[in-house]
Amino acid sequence: MKSISFDRLVDVVAMLRSENGCPWDLAQTHESLKTDLIEEAYELIEAIDANVPDKICDELGDLLMQVMLHSQIATDQNDFSVDDVIGNLTEKLIRRHPHVFGEAVAKDESEVLKNWEEIKRSEDGNKDRKSSLDGIPNSLPSLQRAEKIQKKASRVGFDWNQTEDVLPKLQEEIVEIEESIRNNEITEIEMEIGDLLFSVVNLCRFLNVQPEEALRKSNRKFVDRFQRMETKLERTSKTFKDYDLSGLDQIWEQVKQQEKA
Repeated sequence: MKSISFDRLVDVVAMLRSENGCPWDLAQTHESLKTDLIEEAYELIEAIDANVPDKICDELGDLLMQVMLHSQIATDQNDFSVDDVIGNLTEKLIRRHPHVFGEAVAKDESEVLKNWEEIKRSEDGNKDRKSSLDGIPNSLPSLQRAEKIQKKASRVGFDWNQTEDVLPKLQEEIVEIEESIRNNEITEIEMEIGDLLFSVVNLCRFLNVQPEEALRKSNRKFVDRFQRMETKLERTSKTFKDYDLSGLDQIWEQVKQQEKA
């Protein structure tokens, strides 16, 4: 049974999509909302990174609004309703967790994931999947998609045995990049850099590091240091153009040292 607050949310969204509602909401389609959906997900991630509960709560609401809008659009088109969305999800969770709701046994996380994949492939909507790598969205960020590809390949036994096996592959890819640069062939360079990134994702996976998260933190760290460089230069009425790379590198190192102080 839905709570009163959820019933009210359903009614509010339906009103927004009605003829007497909001022109913007009424104009939206599944297609038009795709970018908003992605943006809301990333705003939630930023709130989680900031570890501010009120902000996380607010962003979860914004993400839920996307689900509600898509569901209402489908309702308006007589495709499905939000009740169908919730019902399908509930049944799926029960079906894919037989070790919780049934008699199956899963000793650890890897066994849970293996069973999950087997159950998923047996479902009506997924019976056309022939490859173990089917079902990975092409629209995922490339680092995240590479990680999912590797994890699925690993579940059928195609994987390195230990972290130490991955490191030589990284060194091999760097050598191949150097060779492609000497050949001055842009297509080859691009491919070899891609192979290096794929190998880095492999290393992250073995070290239990999320590559997307690691890169996001490095991006944030660079932006923070760069902005502090800008502040430092402003205080001396200087700009980047007043220094050569060596001078800028010295300022960069000073900024880094301040982090340790």
